[in-house]
Order: sequence, then C-alpha cells, then structure tokens
Amino acid sequence: MATSEEREGADGPDVGGAEKSGEYREYRIAELAEKAGITVRTLRFYRERKLIPPPRREGRVAWYNDHHLTRLHTIAALLERGHTLGGIAELLTAFDSGARDVADLLGLRSTPIPVPAWSQETPVRLTPEALADYFQGQATPENLATSLDLGYLAVDGDQLVHVSRRLLDVSRDLVDRGLPLAAVLGAARDVRHHVDAIAEVFATLLRTTVLAEPASRIGSTLEELRPMAEGVVEAELSMAMDRRIRAELAAWAEGDQDRG
Repeated sequence: MATSEEREGADGPDVGGAEKSGEYREYRIAELAEKAGITVRTLRFYRERKLIPPPRREGRVAWYNDHHLTRLHTIAALLERGHTLGGIAELLTAFDSGARDVADLLGLRSTPIPVPAWSQETPVRLTPEALADYFQGQATPENLATSLDLGYLAVDGDQLVHVSRRLLDVSRDLVDRGLPLAAVLGAARDVRHHVDAIAEVFATLLRTTVLAEPASRIGSTLEELRPMAEGVVEAELSMAMDRRIRAELAAWAEGDQDRG
C-alpha cells in the first residue's frame, strides 16, 4: 500500500504547470521546488518541520501557491543571514500566531464623526528577513512577540507593518549603539504607560471642551490643538530631562568625591 509521501508523487509529474486559483498562482510540488531553488526532498522536510503551511489538497494532488513560494524565499534569506532552522521555525511561528489587524494598528477604523488622524507617523512594510537585517540578529521570536503586543507591528500576508518609521529608526539606532533590543522594547513599554496617561489628560480636556462644539467644527479644532498639545509635551519633557540629568550628574559627582 502506498505511503502518503509516495502518493504525493502525484504532485508531479507537472503536466500543465502552474494554475490559477483566485488571486494566487498555484504550483505542484516539483515546480514550486524548482522556482524556490531547492529540491523536492528539502521542500518536504520544511513542510514536516511546519516551516511552510500545508498545501491545498485536491484528490491525490497537493497544490502550493505564491504564499508558499514567498515563505520559501524568506527561509532561504534567513538561512543566508546565519539563522538556524530551529530559530527560523520559532520566528515564523511567532509571525503567524501574532496576526494583528492592520486597520486597528494604523487607526483606520471609522469613527461616528469623521476626523483627521492625530498621529502623523508613516507606517513601514517589511519582510521578516528585512526586519532581521534591521536589528542584526536581535529580531528573535520573543522580541517579535513583544513588538506585536505593543502594537508596533502587525502581520499583513507575508509582510510585517511597523506603525512608525520614526520609532523603527530610533529603535535601530539604539540597538546600533549597543542597547539590547529587548531593553529598548522594555523601555518602550514603560514610555507607553506614561504617554497613555498624558493622552488621557488631553482626552479629558477634549471631552469637556471640544466635544461640546458642533460636529462640523470638531475636526478643524483637533487640527488646531495638535501642535499645541505636542508643544506642551515636548517642552515639559525637555525641562524634566534637564532636571533629571542635573540630579544624576550631581549624584555621580558626589559619589566620585566619596570614592576619592
């Protein structure tokens, strides 16, 4: 009696080549392996390790699509960057299980009254391997899961969407200066807690003033208030940093004298 792997020999021969199914192009196993630049045996090994999702079955024939091809290219790129298959499996599992709605991430849900977005941040699309390059080996499953939980990242098909180009670049700069990405994300969680409290202060002000205006005026009023609110926060933060730095330097100087 034929085994399932032998029956999958029905994946080939590839008579007729790829076919269309909806928006995806579909391939039998031999054609997919050829397009990915690997052997059929390697492709089956990846599938057994759950590095790629199961194919669509049609009788004895297994059909793979462009999602599988993209995933195989991602695996190859991560292997070239020095990742192990075990690490890639963990990373892809976190990637697949951490799906977050992109519309929610970017604040695109409709509101009862159309208003301009307060945030002016520019989202960034990344492949998993591009993210690995960004953070030089620190894009671990744990850090990826933390970023998804913080709302920095969302999964969209075979790509990741980062909510802010500025935050992404600052995070990379901090890592380049020697800070572990886990520590950067931990600090980001603390900052998030405090800025949420600041946002609540302004939201309370809006509830008692702006929302009392006619609906037609709310959007324009919010536009006018944005630079004012941001100016207050920036000024207060800069003065708080001055106070904190002076206190830290005074404590350091006092400790240095004691050691002397």
